[in-house]
Parts: sequence; C-alpha cells; structure tokens
Amino acid sequence: MTASMRRRGAAVLVSGVAATMLLAACSSSSSSESTSSAPATSAAAESSAAASGSPAASGDCAAYSAYMGHEGTKVNLFTSVLPPEQQRYEDAWKPFEDCTGIDIVYEGSDQFEAQLPTRIAGGNAPDLAWIPQPGLIAKLVSQGAAVPAPQGVVDNVDKYWNPAWKTYGSVDGTLYGAPNSSNMKSMVWYSPTVFAEKGYTVPTTWDELFTLSDQMVKDGIKPWCGGIESGGATGWPATDWLEQIVLRQSGGDVYDQWVAGTVKFSSPEITKAFDTLAGWMKNPDYVNAGFGDVKTIATTAFQDAGKPILDGKCGMLQQAGFYGAQWTSFKPDVKVAEDGDVFAFYLPQMDASVAANPVVGGGEFTVAFSDRPEVQAVQTYMSSPEYATARAIQGSNNGGGWVSANSGVDPSVYTNPIDALSVKYLTDANATFRFDASDLMPAAVGAGAEWTQMTAWFAEDKPTADVTAAIDAAWPSS
Repeated sequence: MTASMRRRGAAVLVSGVAATMLLAACSSSSSSESTSSAPATSAAAESSAAASGSPAASGDCAAYSAYMGHEGTKVNLFTSVLPPEQQRYEDAWKPFEDCTGIDIVYEGSDQFEAQLPTRIAGGNAPDLAWIPQPGLIAKLVSQGAAVPAPQGVVDNVDKYWNPAWKTYGSVDGTLYGAPNSSNMKSMVWYSPTVFAEKGYTVPTTWDELFTLSDQMVKDGIKPWCGGIESGGATGWPATDWLEQIVLRQSGGDVYDQWVAGTVKFSSPEITKAFDTLAGWMKNPDYVNAGFGDVKTIATTAFQDAGKPILDGKCGMLQQAGFYGAQWTSFKPDVKVAEDGDVFAFYLPQMDASVAANPVVGGGEFTVAFSDRPEVQAVQTYMSSPEYATARAIQGSNNGGGWVSANSGVDPSVYTNPIDALSVKYLTDANATFRFDASDLMPAAVGAGAEWTQMTAWFAEDKPTADVTAAIDAAWPSS
C-alpha cells in the first residue's frame, strides 16, 4: 500500500467525520494561531546564517535568523495531508512566518498523486511538495522537475537522521528531500491489563514472542488477530508482515535486493519468509481471534482487527503506530499506556548478527521544484529540529499521532506514549531501518500483484509457489 493511502487510512481511524474534513476549505497559514515558542537554532541554520549574511534577530525570532531576508515572499506547499492536520502544521510554523515574513501557502488535496504530475506538466508546479514514495522522487528527478536540496538540508539530514533516510531521499547520490513525518511499523499491540492478569511478560526476543504465543494457546486464548481488508487496497497489512520477516531473517542487503527486483519473490530467502509468516499468521492454533478461521483475515477490515484485544479474545496484533488512533472507536475511555487497556511493544529482532534492531517504517519527503532563496529557506527550516519540535508539540497538544525521525527533537515533547515508543526506534542511528518495501517496488507489484496474491494466500489458501510466481510475473520488464 502506498504511503499516502496508508495515511488516508489512518485518517479514517481518527474520526468518523473524515469525509466531511476532506471537503473543508484550505486556509492560508497567515491566519493561524500558535502557542508554540521559538526553539533553539540548529547548527545547520547557524552556519547558513553566517554564510548568507542574514540579518541578526533578537528575542523569540533569534531561532530564525538563518531564514531572514525574504520578507513579503510566498512559498506554496502542495500535499495530500488535509484538515484537521493542516491547522496543526500551520500553527507549528506560524512563528517562523511571523519572524521571517515568508508566507507558507498550504494547499492540501485528496487528489494529490493525480494532480501533481498534471501541474508539473502544465508549468504550474508547486514550490514544495510532501512526496510519500521514494520512487516518485526518482520519477520527478528523471523528468527534470525536482531540484536538489540546498546544503542546509544536507547538513541537517547528515546530523539528525539514521543514514538510511538519506538514501531514500536521494537519487543517484544527490539529496532531494528530508523526511517530514515518519511512521513506525514494527509494533505489536496488546493489553497490559490482560497480560498482568495472566502473568504474561512483554517478549524481547523472537523466541520469547512465540513461546508466549504457545502459552496463550495452552491458556485457551488465540494469541493473534489480524485483518487485511482495506477496500481497493486490500492486502496491504499482509505485505507489512512479510517485510518485517524478510528484514529480520535475511537482513538489509537482501531486503534492498528484493526491493530492486534482483532477489525474486520466488527466491529461497523470500519463500522462507513466507513459510515463517505461514507458521505465524496462517497457523489455525494462533488466529484469527474474535473473527473465525485463518481465511477471515482476508475479510476482516484492518481497522477492526484489534478490537478483540480489549476483551481478552485476542492476545496480540502486529500493526503500525498509527493504529493507536483506532482504540477510542472501540472504547471511548480507553487508556493507551504501559499500565492501560492497550499498548504496544517493539516487534523483536530475530538475529542481531543478521539485522540489529530492525525497523520497518515510512514517511514523506519535502521536495522542492524551485530554487528561489525563500523556497530553500523553507525547505531547510522543514528539515530542522526546530520545525519538527514545533510540529511534535502541536501533535502532542492534540492527542498525538505525529512523529519525526529527526533525532534533534527532545523526546520529552512526545507526550503520547505510542509516539514516544515510535521515536525511540525511528531515531536510533544504529537501527537497521528500511522503508516499506511495497512502497519502494513498482506499483504493479507493491500496490498490485502483491496485494491481490497475498489476499488469495489467506482467502483461498493459494499455494505459496503460485503466489510468488504470480507476483514475479507482474514485475515490469524495464
């Protein structure tokens, strides 16, 4: 599933009025109100200020000295992110606008992926866009549309991100974008209340995870629940499960070769991952708690998959951090905490010598289509800890759900415990981080054959060899 589709799916989790919010009018950031204070200036911003000779600023505006000198200019930002998240972005960067005089004009669209290439072809490209797939960045570069990131962005990415993020924001060794928001997918949801009642402890190794699963079976509890139904994107959660195993079992190099198509789905490494997944999520003793047999995984909506955890019918659910927004739809007063009704833990590594602290995640990148000085100033600011801190504070003030992989953000600003858990792993410079594989593969594979074939693998018990052969056949010849 593409990152933007996942993001829209996550928005559905947040509120039943999502359709109404999609129709809300976009407003200029100049009208936003903000309660955030100006944070300390990043090292990249300070060096940029010295090099550019930007005018000095005092008081709360001192943090934005590097970006001064562009008063009265406008920078257009195009994105798929819609209200209410739009307002939180605008509130976060309002001090930047007030101090620099640059107006960031926010334009959100639920037709982003269709409209962006049309606008570029028509000579009406935005100044900046949040690009959800590294593959799309490469395509835009090949078309001569995107421009390389300025040195300030490069400096920030080198200093504040796990090195893998730079790879995903680059094309042929040139950086085009730093991540905006990020998401952590290597999580397992569970009920601390039920664990305490049963005497279970959170597993920290892969073997412990499945020893616990076997104990739950002995105790009369189905350890796992799952759902991969998602309308036109049905099947995407299953691709996430497979990715977690490939990275943990075969390591980052094999994962990269798999994404590139040089390691096929029918290869021994990926077939082995399918076998491991079959022993986990196609195990009739393990699944599908609260819904039925293995086949019901294909027809259970991914939004509903975790509900049985709250009443003890299901032990665990492997799903991304954004699933945290779903729990209140099941129980309005739910407590999401280490001692609450529900929480999450890190999906353990298999073998540290193969992949230490493996993390699968996603995100979107701030890419420019203009190299005007004010555009470079905004792009650099959006790669800074100051921006990410201000946005994280806005997220925390509104229940959480927004995190950055920027390690320059003080972790204490993430008051939502799931956000804090996500950030712990997303900002680990030593983690074996990899971007969601299906988002990196050609659309015909990652958002096509892989979804449909893995759905058939669950719904029809289609043989693994037939599934992998069909996915390989969908790979573009060039």
